[in-house]
Amino acid sequence: MLLNGPMTDPYESSDALPLSEIHGHGLWLRPWDADSEEDVRAWLRGYADPEFQRWNTPLKPIGTRADAQQSLRARVRAAEEAAGTSFCVTEAGKGVPLGHVGINDIDHVMRVARVGYWVLPEARGRRVATRALALASRWAFGELGLHRLELGHALGHEASCRVAERCGYPYEGTLRGAMFETGRLDAFRDTHLHARLATDPEPAVP
Repeated sequence: MLLNGPMTDPYESSDALPLSEIHGHGLWLRPWDADSEEDVRAWLRGYADPEFQRWNTPLKPIGTRADAQQSLRARVRAAEEAAGTSFCVTEAGKGVPLGHVGINDIDHVMRVARVGYWVLPEARGRRVATRALALASRWAFGELGLHRLELGHALGHEASCRVAERCGYPYEGTLRGAMFETGRLDAFRDTHLHARLATDPEPAVP
């Protein structure tokens, strides 16, 4: 059998990911704390938000405080296993949760990862997602040494499309049936694929 590329273990790494804090663009990105009541409530509200649910279908429903805490602890384990890292997006100097940005599904051989983000309703309209993604992208290229970051969003999610473009993630194509339909695990919808390389120019973020 002929192969077109190297076979890799996407989680091949010997070290846990650093639990870093990132400052810039008026934001403070810090690790989520599964033992913080404020963080657990924010995580639960983020997943329960109708706008989030419109564009995302989690594999495991997060409908209770216990669900949210378990989900956050899974994020901690992902960092310990070098599979991904998650940041609580907060306003600089305050620490109150505004949203989330994550570097997920890290392939340490090909140096590729997927990014994801969401913003709580009260923080929208302030380009929080744009500023957070810009910070997390710079950190992933510099601190983790990644080469390529991919960003996928459901077809029709124009706000996410604008965030991607502002952060230097050009549109690369449409992936057919690459995401679950809203609230379903038995039907699929198309996805816009954006990506950014470490060698791409740094975007000017307002």
